[in-house]
Amino acid sequence: CDQVREKFAVPESDHLTYLFVYQQWKKQKCSSAWCHENFIQPKSLKKVREVRAQLKDILLQQKLNLASCSFEWDIIRKCICAAYFHQAARIKGVGEYVNMRNGMPCHLHPTSSLYGMGYTPDYVIYHELLLTSKEYMQCVTSVDGNWLAELGGIFYTVKESSWTRVQQQQESKRKKGEMENEMKRASEDE
Repeated sequence: CDQVREKFAVPESDHLTYLFVYQQWKKQKCSSAWCHENFIQPKSLKKVREVRAQLKDILLQQKLNLASCSFEWDIIRKCICAAYFHQAARIKGVGEYVNMRNGMPCHLHPTSSLYGMGYTPDYVIYHELLLTSKEYMQCVTSVDGNWLAELGGIFYTVKESSWTRVQQQQESKRKKGEMENEMKRASEDE
């Protein structure tokens, strides 16, 4: 079951994982047999199809264009960020996040596509919290910190000097290398 689930995982987002499952189901002509083979509830996907049809009807009534972004996942992640910016968390430590509005510690749920993916995003938004022995975020999407400032400016700002942890680590390595080279040259000059 876990191996089957992994083949649908989009590592940046649980929301996008659900979208990807829906797209694959549609490619299989909405097959219930395909759902059963992949441990997916056909009733849930049929409900998704109904909601999608309702949203499409609203767009048409409002004379808005219906357009696909194909697999440009960042466009969708930014839209999700626009809807859930008030439920954002930033990394605090290994596997731990902190809610950006109230400072409450929270963790990725073990069923999340982001859980155990090898790197932890600096910022995430989540759909809901599940309280057990810890606060677990469910239905999580990684987002860019600048998106939070842009879309939720009433709550968030970005410091000009802020870099991602990866950028900070790269800069630290670069500076260390420069210092080592400088020390090497100084010892050669003596």
